[in-house]
Amino acid sequence: MSTSKKIALITGANKGLGFEISRQLGKLGITVLLGSREKKRGLDAVATLKAEGIDAHLVIIDVTYEPSVDRAALFLEKEYGRLDILVNNAGIMEDKIFKPTTIPSDILHNVFDTNFFGAVCAAQTLLPLLKKSEAGRIVNMSSSLGSLTLQADPAGPFAEFKFLAYDASKSALNAFTIHLAHELRDTPIKVNSVCPGWVKTDMGGPEAPGSVQDGADTPVWLATLPPDGPTGGFFNSRKPVPW
Repeated sequence: MSTSKKIALITGANKGLGFEISRQLGKLGITVLLGSREKKRGLDAVATLKAEGIDAHLVIIDVTYEPSVDRAALFLEKEYGRLDILVNNAGIMEDKIFKPTTIPSDILHNVFDTNFFGAVCAAQTLLPLLKKSEAGRIVNMSSSLGSLTLQADPAGPFAEFKFLAYDASKSALNAFTIHLAHELRDTPIKVNSVCPGWVKTDMGGPEAPGSVQDGADTPVWLATLPPDGPTGGFFNSRKPVPW
C-alpha cells in the first residue's frame, strides 16, 4: 500500500507512554503502527485511536525475539514500503527492590534484553526501511536515570534513585544513540534519546507528578524534527540532558 502520509512504528504502544505518543503522532496526520506483543490489547488500543479519527493499525512485535522483529519488518515492507519514524518505546523495570550487590543476574539480563538489545535489534532490522524515507527519525526512549553525570552527583536529583539494571540499560541505550547517530551523520536520518520525565504509567506509578500527555511531548517533537533539527542528542522537556 503506497501512501504519502508519514508512517510511524511505536513499540510497546498498547498502553501508557507508547499509546499516548501514538495518539499525538496520529493527531498530526501520521499513520501510526502500534507495536504490541499481545494481540487483544493491541487491537483494543487501535480501536480507541480509530474512534478518535486516527489512522492506526496493529503490528505484533516482541523486540526481545528476533524472528518477531523480522516478521514486523517484512510486514512493513509489504504494506508500506518504508518507515519514516521508529520510536523505541518498549521497556521494563524489574529491579526497584534490589541493590547492586543483591540483584539477580536474570533480572539484569531481562531488563537489558528489552531496554537495550531489543531497541538495537529493532533499529538494525528496520533501518533499511528508514533509509527509504526522505526524513527518517529514530527516537530511543531513555531516562534521566541513565545519565551517568546525574547519577554520579551526590547532590543531584537522582542521588537516592539507584536501580542498576534499569539505569544501566538506559545508559547503554544512550551510547547506542550516540554511535548510531554518528554512523548515519551523512544521511537524512536523525537519532536521539529522550527522557519523558516521571509520569503516571504502570512503570511510573500513580504518585508520579507528570502526565502521559506531558511525557509524550518531547518524543513526538523528536519524531517530527525538521531537517535542521538535532541528532545524537539526549533531551527532556525539549532541552538537553547531560550524558
